[in-house]
Amino acid sequence: MSAPVRRQVTDHLRRGVRTARAWARAARPGEPGPLPDFLVIGGQRCGTTSLYHHLAAHPGVRVATGKELQYFSVHHGRGARWYRGHFPRLSPDERTFEASPYYLFHPSVPARVAATLPQARFVALLRDPVQRAYSHYLHTRSYGVEPLSFADALDAEEERLARATRGGPDSAAAHRALRNYSYVARGRYAEQLERWFAHVPRERIHLARTEDLHADPAGTYGAILDFLDLPAFTPEAFTRHTRRVDRGTSQLTPELRDRLGVYFAPHNARLAALLGWTDPWPG
Repeated sequence: MSAPVRRQVTDHLRRGVRTARAWARAARPGEPGPLPDFLVIGGQRCGTTSLYHHLAAHPGVRVATGKELQYFSVHHGRGARWYRGHFPRLSPDERTFEASPYYLFHPSVPARVAATLPQARFVALLRDPVQRAYSHYLHTRSYGVEPLSFADALDAEEERLARATRGGPDSAAAHRALRNYSYVARGRYAEQLERWFAHVPRERIHLARTEDLHADPAGTYGAILDFLDLPAFTPEAFTRHTRRVDRGTSQLTPELRDRLGVYFAPHNARLAALLGWTDPWPG
């Protein structure tokens, strides 16, 4: 069995067990579990797995049954009881959360979240969109679902996404394309945040740069804890967590880097104006 197939099988089995447990809890009388106090909403390939582990290590936090429940995106039709079945019973001083980086990008999510979690808070990490796009490409290739070179995948992206979403963003085909092939689209952060701000007050969304989490993990993490009203805490180590393995010669050539830099320039300017950031990606 190849490594990509093994990863897909392992992930499928893990999700199946988690889902079965949630359905079992949902079938019991009474409320199956609480709703989350906060969400990590994105972005993909921006360090959300590392942040998830840092938050899960906090003594006042109890996690859901796993990362990426995808209730507000892929699995919204399963209902709130199924979603609540993923969260543990809490004591008065405990909080719970989940992290699904697809939430920032999927257009249906902000309205659904606002209706279900009117008091929750949200955290998003944003990364240099050029680096994010290539990391996303490597991630998709590692699952064996991207046959194209990086250059060809960039050329094919617009048509791939348009074809898959003709019937709306919530079909199985749409989710597959939006999750796998949105290399450039996910780096247009301003338009995604504007959708969120239309449904959720800005003061309930905390934004941080991936680069800052890497350069100053204690300070960035501390600011997130402060935003979430969680007591100060320092994990034993700020370990980076990633499942993407980068082997071989990089396909992010200087030519493609320049091409993407030109493409993202107006979107970065829009983001800077939206957030009041002088330069979103210094250096």
